[in-house]
Amino acid sequence: MTTPLIVASILITLALAFYSLGVWSERIARYLKPWHVAAFWTGFLFDVSGTWAMRRLAEGPFDLREPHTLTGQVALWLMLAHALWATWVTRRGSEAARTGFHRYSLFVWLVWLVPYFGGMYLGMRG
Repeated sequence: MTTPLIVASILITLALAFYSLGVWSERIARYLKPWHVAAFWTGFLFDVSGTWAMRRLAEGPFDLREPHTLTGQVALWLMLAHALWATWVTRRGSEAARTGFHRYSLFVWLVWLVPYFGGMYLGMRG
């Protein structure tokens, strides 16, 4: 494994760790707190960094027809929307929005796992 691949893998795994921490702690608390939002943003930023690093290693053009590329892009955009919405809810949202937010979080996290494990599979396959 090359150093750039190790760095990219660490960045993506840190994204998993922070995003999972935010999603699952929010789900257990059933109340959106500011530190959950910070974990969402941290996970998103690690994911963008890891995706950028992986893209630099990729051979060939950027192609949304590839399933891994498509699912990765969908997941990134959902994570961005999720973090933006969470930020808005913690600043201006109602108590009902703060207590029900965890339903959307789990959906985004599950979608994000598809490209994470898909990329792992592709990497192991060679």
